[in-house]
Amino acid sequence: MSLLISVLITFLIVILVLYLVNLLPIDGRARQIVRVVVILIGVLSLLRHVGVWV
Repeated sequence: MSLLISVLITFLIVILVLYLVNLLPIDGRARQIVRVVVILIGVLSLLRHVGVWV
C-alpha cells in the first residue's frame, strides 16, 4: 500500500510541475526542455520507488 501511495504522490507532483511550467513566460524551446527534464526526473523517481533503480 505504501508503494502505491508513493507512486501516486510522485505522479501528482510531476503533473503539478508540468502544469506550472506551462504557466512560465518562457519561449517554446526552453519550455520543451524543462518538460523533458521534469518527465525524466519523474520516471527515475518512479523507478526508484518501485525498486528497479537504486
